[in-house]
Amino acid sequence: MPPFRAIQQKLRFSSDQILLSVGKTLAISVLILYMLFIFYSNSKPCEISPSLKQIEKSQKPNNNNDDSNKIKNIPTNLSNIVFGISGSINAWKSRRSYIESWWVPNVTRGYIFFDKTPAKDILPWPTTSPPFRVSENASKFEVYKRHVKPYVIRIVRAVLETFREGNHENVRWFVMGDDDTIFFLENLISVLGKYDHKKYYYIGGVSECTKSNFDFSFEMAYGGGGFALSYPLAAALVKNLDTCINRYPYLHVSDQITQYCIADLGVTLTPEKGFHQIDLVHDISGLLSAHPQAPLVTLHHLDIVLPIFPTLDRHESLNQLMKAANVDQPRTLQQTICYDKKRRWSFSVSWGYSAHIYEQVIPRSILKKPLETFTPWSLKPKPPDYMFNTRFLSRHPCDAPHIFFFKSIAKNVTSRRVVTTYLRSLPRGLPPCIPGGNFSADHISMVIVYSPTTKLGEAENRGECCDVVHGGQRNTTAVKFRACGKDEMVA
Repeated sequence: MPPFRAIQQKLRFSSDQILLSVGKTLAISVLILYMLFIFYSNSKPCEISPSLKQIEKSQKPNNNNDDSNKIKNIPTNLSNIVFGISGSINAWKSRRSYIESWWVPNVTRGYIFFDKTPAKDILPWPTTSPPFRVSENASKFEVYKRHVKPYVIRIVRAVLETFREGNHENVRWFVMGDDDTIFFLENLISVLGKYDHKKYYYIGGVSECTKSNFDFSFEMAYGGGGFALSYPLAAALVKNLDTCINRYPYLHVSDQITQYCIADLGVTLTPEKGFHQIDLVHDISGLLSAHPQAPLVTLHHLDIVLPIFPTLDRHESLNQLMKAANVDQPRTLQQTICYDKKRRWSFSVSWGYSAHIYEQVIPRSILKKPLETFTPWSLKPKPPDYMFNTRFLSRHPCDAPHIFFFKSIAKNVTSRRVVTTYLRSLPRGLPPCIPGGNFSADHISMVIVYSPTTKLGEAENRGECCDVVHGGQRNTTAVKFRACGKDEMVA
């Protein structure tokens, strides 16, 4: 046999031996894997070792012992809010009653910041007012000399000085306002409670006047109407505030500087309809008689407009409104509409403020528009003047209402109802809507309103309904509030 063929046969024999050996090894491996599969398939599936169970348990939140989680879940209350009020010593005597109408001594937290130290004629400082502080001298800042309105720097920095006072325990919100801002605390708490205070929120309202918003910003909370900053946003703002003020020496208004600085932090305004700048003059009863369907949070400029109750002065008028608000703040100024179909009368009640009777059936969609009893801040009407629709005043007997203003309130716990009365302010001085009929409301001198003692809820995002109650004295008519039916349409 040639040497080459012998070598070829040896190689073939060796390769056969290798393949046979590999085949045996694979067969043995498959057999072992099969036996292991049979064994584990008969054991308990997915059993976790005790050590893994312990780690898993430690990673789960302990709701029973986690006090911090309990605190976070507590609804917002008055102790979670700190107020910073910008004030003027020269205006203090005339505005003190505005602040004291809502401030709760030893309960409300915050300070009023004055432009200078109070003189002896207003000291000692009353315990019924917020503690006062004198604002830091803004003229020492470099931007003061080149700012177009240097005095606004002090007002802008009020949020910084409020924050710097410390004592931040349980603080969720910093609420800023002026010394003539009226806060309705229960409603403020309700509104802020809708938002996550751990996030960045800037909450307030724009001006009622289109021109004011055009001149300054449609995204700016007006300070006179008050605005709220969540704690994280306030902390971020005050850290950067002085640098930001330097960036905008050409801005004329403190609220505008604040809004620009907040915008530079990436935060926009969250508007709430219950914050009222009241950039209006003269008679605002038309607005207050058709308040938006939102809790009344603030009022402002009550020393500029006419007294909101025509037979009282400004301070007496505020106290009169507070009589109602102190009994049922969520319902205050909330508009409720119903009809006396027999006499074809329409009733519009702004709870705690006014009642209107119209001598014809007017749809709810129309009555919710405020009567334009007021004038824009500029005193130069040029439509569109307002950020909402209005109704023009009319002397037509079918369109002009009989107007009654809030007089008294009584709460009856046994019957679970609140009784408010509204007295006619002045004779309407017009003939009946339907001549010769018995449908004139001229003889009505008082409207009585029955409302439940239960809190007005916002869950259904609807107002209340009411029924006209017949009987009683001839010169009196009554209205009873109730929840609206599921599919009830008021028109």
